[in-house]
Amino acid sequence: MHTVEKIGGTSMSRFQELLDNIFVGPRRGNELYQRIFVVSAYAGMTNLLLEHKKSGEAGVYQRFAETRNEESWLAALEKVRQCMLDKNAELFPAGSERQQADRFIETRIDDARHCMHSLQRLCTYGHFQLSEHLQKVREMLASLGEAHSAFNTMLALRQRDINARLVDLTGWHCATPLPFDEMIKTSFADLDLSRELAVATGYTHCSEGLMSTFDRGYSEITFAQIAAATGAREAIIHKEFHLSSADPNLVGVDKVVTIGRTNYDVADQLSNLGMEAIHPRAAKTLRRAGVELRIKNAFEPEHAGTLISQSYRSSKPCVEIIAGRKDVFGIEVFDQDMLGDIGYDIDMSSLLKQLKLYVMNKDTDANSITYYVCGSLKLINRAARLIEERYPAAEVTVHNVAVVSAIGSDLKVKGILARTTAALAEAGISVQAVHQSIRQVEMQLVVNGEDYAAAVAALHRALIEPENHGSVIAMA
Repeated sequence: MHTVEKIGGTSMSRFQELLDNIFVGPRRGNELYQRIFVVSAYAGMTNLLLEHKKSGEAGVYQRFAETRNEESWLAALEKVRQCMLDKNAELFPAGSERQQADRFIETRIDDARHCMHSLQRLCTYGHFQLSEHLQKVREMLASLGEAHSAFNTMLALRQRDINARLVDLTGWHCATPLPFDEMIKTSFADLDLSRELAVATGYTHCSEGLMSTFDRGYSEITFAQIAAATGAREAIIHKEFHLSSADPNLVGVDKVVTIGRTNYDVADQLSNLGMEAIHPRAAKTLRRAGVELRIKNAFEPEHAGTLISQSYRSSKPCVEIIAGRKDVFGIEVFDQDMLGDIGYDIDMSSLLKQLKLYVMNKDTDANSITYYVCGSLKLINRAARLIEERYPAAEVTVHNVAVVSAIGSDLKVKGILARTTAALAEAGISVQAVHQSIRQVEMQLVVNGEDYAAAVAALHRALIEPENHGSVIAMA
């Protein structure tokens, strides 16, 4: 049986190492096959095509959406073209592969430029509004990055006499988009994985429109659907790091341990903290299909990494991971008229959703609700103002906080709450709030924002290092 393996953009930018570690490595003959690779665009390429993920700096799409001046977005598109050609030159210094790589991406970018130019002209007529087509333009531009990296990967593998085959899911020149699951099934129907190594684009063109739901998380959705649809033995994500007991930059490389096994429940808790081992919707697809997920370090191929399954539970109750998030705001709403009025929570939850603020958790008592949310300070302050307008008698306070979590597949450890709070007290850290559900897979502690790093180190020191269970788990 085959595996389906995903490689992210940062790893793809170290392509020669991937060839030596992942794509080829020590494999010979038939060992090279029974694998499907799903590749992302090279690091930074999607930022240039759309907008910078962190800074928001406009890329081709953002310039196209915000201006009718063709020169603005066209210059950005030409910058993408040059970056892609430079990448081709880096991978293929000379020869027919370089010519094929350049011709492929030149054709794609020329097609995109012609399409966008025609659309812009069409929308000068009153019956056609550009806003109605922007999502499709966004998907078309995003697909260029994945098509570029997938085509180059196929060429590089063929250069090494490997029978690689491109599975182009971008739907370029496709007359009618198919439903997502049908697009995947159709594209892989005639593959012979015993003698073909498949390289698929991380973006899939489909009638549902992946980006309208998942935006830039689409590659993991594609990856999971391929694994489920093709009946993969295992799904593997190659990252630049191991899934460890904590951030080694905060705790120390010599103190963290690789988590050898865990379950999808723990993966979901990490996603809630913004530390995705895998997108939660992708995890749902794998879980329902009964496909186990392995997280591996792309640059330590001999290491087994972390196996995530549905049924796993640690052999004894323990904390497996200390994780958290520091860019969190607590929106505290106090109103003595709140008691017994369930509309309060419904109205405010709806408001936060409309503002696209991510709610990590909340706590309530008789007269107050506090939402722990992630988002820009501008949107946080706007939410506070809107709540005050809706409930004039309420006192709304915004707190800059951090959330630190102890997570484990079985967290029913006697006295763990006392040990946790004591560890923070000994480190001089004040606990603002504690959340622990009856299911006991996670315990969240809210601390002041400036105490985040110290809190992670203190909890790792108290709850994981004394147990010394990590190395045992890693060998499982």
